[in-house]
Order: sequence, then structure tokens, then C-alpha cells
Amino acid sequence: MSSRFSRCPLRGVFVASLFAVVSLVAVASAQASTLPTLTLTITKSSITVGGTKQSGAVNVVSTASGVKEATAILFLMKPGVTVAEIESALKSGAGKDPNKSSKYGSIVFDAEATAGKVSEAQTILQPGQYVALGGAGEGPPKLKAPFTVTAVASPATLPTPQATIRTIDFGFRGPSTLHDGELVRFENEGYLVHMNLVAPVKNMQAAKQALKLLLAGKEKQLEKLIIGPPGGFTGPLSHEAFQQETITAKPGVYVEVCFMNTQDGREHTRLGMERIIKITK
Repeated sequence: MSSRFSRCPLRGVFVASLFAVVSLVAVASAQASTLPTLTLTITKSSITVGGTKQSGAVNVVSTASGVKEATAILFLMKPGVTVAEIESALKSGAGKDPNKSSKYGSIVFDAEATAGKVSEAQTILQPGQYVALGGAGEGPPKLKAPFTVTAVASPATLPTPQATIRTIDFGFRGPSTLHDGELVRFENEGYLVHMNLVAPVKNMQAAKQALKLLLAGKEKQLEKLIIGPPGGFTGPLSHEAFQQETITAKPGVYVEVCFMNTQDGREHTRLGMERIIKITK
């Protein structure tokens, strides 16, 4: 699973390449400029929430300073839940299994932030009490910043995506070919927490071989098939959460996966959450 509650315990080459993860998406400036902006700034010792904290569609801009790569999470707390309870939950196991966080709220946004680069993605925020979680490296996020999203009479709306990819229990639904410059929504329609990661491979033959290895639980053998660092569309998201971004990836063949774990320790890749996708110009 990758929790950006607890960084991804990905397997094989995914582990080795985690800190070289590449961004496959970015928000087109024309679309992003029309939305209110929420900023997440992560350092070694803090995560700071700035910008517009209002309900409706927002463009979330995540940046990192002083760390090579960081994670930015927005967690919507259930009414009456406190930040102290979230901290306790992380220490008692929710950091390793984000599904345990459902008792306290939901993961509504999860993105990477890399030093020197700006990460942008669109989502919709409901009014309520949130906590921004951040961190770098393995283990649960250690940085937190509570904040409130206030309700507005006329919330902004998201631009309509040109394609939608959905994660379910257990699989991916939606187009298997994406295009550079295309606005794509990635949403979790499963009842469990799911992520959406991809890795580039040389060709369709290599992709088909990669699927066989994943289904067999032989992730360590993937290294010879993957030709570049893995990338992420979204980190782990709760049921009905989504993000949308504009595709900016290098055209090619990719293997799409979810490496969350079941309660009995099996990766979701062994249950059908792996498939081949193409990215074209």
C-alpha cells in the first residue's frame, strides 16, 4: 500500500525508484487560473496551508522546500473528531493501513511535492474541519496543520474532464489510452482505499509479462521490464475522493497498479488491480 499516511511500501523496483518518482500530470494554467487556489508548503519541520480555504472546486498547489520529495494529504475529519485522535490513530496503525482512518474521516487529496517543482491538481472540498498531513521518507506523516474550509454561497465548479479513470474493488475502469494535454479525472469508487500508480515499460510484450509477474506476486522480477521511474496519478484516496489533472507524461506503454494491501497481506495487484495503458500525443 502507499499511504502517504505511511509512504508506499511498494515492491521490487517500485521501492528502489520511489524517490525518483516522476510526475505524469500537471494542471493546465488556463484551467487552474479560473479556480480558487489552496497552497500546501512542506519543509522538514512543517506543513503550511495557505490560499483560499472555501468549499467547492479548488486548485491545490503543493511545494516542497528543504526536502527532496514530500507528500501532501488533505484529511476531512468527521464532526467531533479531534486532531489528537488523528495523531493517536496514526500511531496505532492507521499509518500502515489507511482503511483504518475511515473511523475518523476520509483522505480527500493525496499528492507528491518535489523540491524545486510545483505540483498541481484539482479537487472539490466540502465545508468542514480538515488536517493537512505531510512528510518525507518512510513512515507515517509527522507534519500536520489543522484548518477549516468554510461554506460559500456560490462555490466554484471544476472544468469537465475529457476522460475519467475509476478505481474499484478490485480493478480499474475507464479508457486504456490517455493523451498528452488531456484533462483526466482519477476517482476512487471502491469501498476500500486505493492508489493509482504507473510504471513505463518498453512495449506491449513487456507489459503483458509484467502483468503475469504482478498476478503471481513476483514483483522483484519487474526491474528488468521497467524502463524508467514509476509515476503517480494519485496517492491513496478514500471512497468517492478524486483528483483531476492534465496529462503531461512521455508517450509510451505503462503498467497501471494499486499496491495497497488487503487485511490478509495480499497486494491489490494480485486481485486484479493491474492493467496496461498507453499515453499518446
